This record gives sequence, structure tokens and C-alpha cells, in this order.
Amino acid sequence: MVGFKATDVPPTATVKFLGAGTAACIADLITFPLDTAKVRLQIQGESQGPVRAAASAQYRGVLGTILTMVRTEGPRSLYNGLVAGLQRQMSFASVRIGLYDSVKQFYTKGSEHASIWSRLLAGSTTGALAVAVAQPTDVVKVRFQAQARAGGGRRYQSTVNAYKTIAREEGFWGLWKGTSPNIARNAIVNCAELVTYDLIKDTLLKANLMTDDLPCHFTSAFGAGFCTTVIASPVDVVKTRYMNSALGQYSSAGHCALTMLQKEGPRAFYKGFMPSFLRLGSWNVVMFVTYEQLKRALTAACTSQEAPF
Repeated sequence: MVGFKATDVPPTATVKFLGAGTAACIADLITFPLDTAKVRLQIQGESQGPVRAAASAQYRGVLGTILTMVRTEGPRSLYNGLVAGLQRQMSFASVRIGLYDSVKQFYTKGSEHASIWSRLLAGSTTGALAVAVAQPTDVVKVRFQAQARAGGGRRYQSTVNAYKTIAREEGFWGLWKGTSPNIARNAIVNCAELVTYDLIKDTLLKANLMTDDLPCHFTSAFGAGFCTTVIASPVDVVKTRYMNSALGQYSSAGHCALTMLQKEGPRAFYKGFMPSFLRLGSWNVVMFVTYEQLKRALTAACTSQEAPF
């Protein structure tokens, strides 16, 4: 078996909390260019109709978007908003992923046999709670990823400047813009991601198709990434558009969705699907594999420190 061996001692809530945040940051570092490409594709054409948007599209496809950004803005543009992204993952993933098992046990009252409804309820709870904690970091990340340096000045000069500028120009609640669609998105994402991973992994282990090691974690994470992309893409596009919009452009997330439907048609809700899948699929694989290994490593380290000499 490759990686750390499973221990008889279950990981503590603290180990899961820290392990989830760290694993998510590692996954973000590796997949961030794909996320930036996804954001650029999602906001493309938002001020035009579908015909004009298609004719004047600056970005075409995942690779085309990345190459265009590198050519016109430089390689560093692919990592616009990375600092806010890491801040987001450390606070966001720690809650939504790290607390999932604890909340699931709370809903099942400690039972080892969790129903699908208990898992969905736990995923929705930690997903919504995470948004309440980390929403400002998500707003700043999206704004940074959306801004292009070519042809004009940058909207924000630094992460701290972005927080200050948004609060000054749009008020304190400007940092919480898009909270409603983000809660909806992350409740959906968390259910699709964590519950799917949980179910696939349990099925593989109970059927003795795989053992609890890297191949099992990889397969479960890849399946979770695909299911999450299919289910969450429409909400994700609306969330990105609404967060990046100018003050007064949309009266609500619902208005944003309706405007997209009228101007660009239903296909607009799946803009950036391929980079979303590439990003979520690869992000899930890196995050879950790293998370499982970190849980084992941290648990083994804690156990060895507590063991008598």
C-alpha cells in the first residue's frame, strides 16, 4: 500500500479540522489556474446577448483561456486572487469538510450507520456554516480572478486593498455580496461532493472491491468531482456573475439568473463547464487524497507523542 497506513485510533475533530484546511490549500495551489479560467469564461458576455457574445468572445475553451491570459496579462495573472483563495480555503474547507463527520455523528446520534438523509443534512449544514464564516474571502477571490490587467488599470492593487475598497465603496455588506447564492451553491456542492465521496468510498469498501488506501480515495474523489460539477454549475455561474457585478447591476441573485436566461439563453448556466470539471475533478482528487493522508499522519504523530516511553 502507498502512503500512510490506517491506524486503529480514529482522528480527532481537531485533526480533521486542520487537515481539511491544509489539504484544501494544497489542492488550490495546484488547480488555481483552472479556477481562474473558469471564472473568466463564466463572466464572458454578461453585458451582451448570446449572438454578440459568441462573435466577440475573447476566451475560447480552457486551454485557449489560459494561453490568452498568459499572452496578454502574463503567467502571474493565472494566480490572481491566490492569497484570498488560500485564506478562503483555510477558513472555509476547515468548516465544511473538517466538521462534516462530527455534524453527521450529531444527526445520527452517534450511530455507525448513517442514512443518506443524515449525510445530506450534515453536508448542507457545514456548507452553509462555512459560507457564513468565509464569504468576504470568496468575494475578493472572485473579483481578483475576474479583473484583467490588459487595456487599463487594475481594479484592486492587493488583497488588503480589495477588502478596504469593497467595504468603502459598497459598504460593509459589500463583502457579503452573493451570500444567498453562495449558501445555495455550497449546500449543493457540499452534499454532492462529500456525500458522493462518502457513498462511493463506503460502497467500494463494503463490496471488497478496494481497500482503504490511495486507489480507493482517488476513485471516490474523481466520482465526487464529476457529480458536483454537473449539479452545481448553474448556481456557480450565477454566484460568480453576481459577486463580480457592479453596484446596482443586479437587484438580486434571482434577477442575475433571470437576466442571464433572457440575454444568453439556458446554455449560459453551463458556461465554463469543462474548466469547472477539470478544476473540481482534479481539486477533489488532490484534496481528498491529501486529506486522508494528513489525517493518518497527524493521528499517528499525536498517538506517538502520547505513547509512554
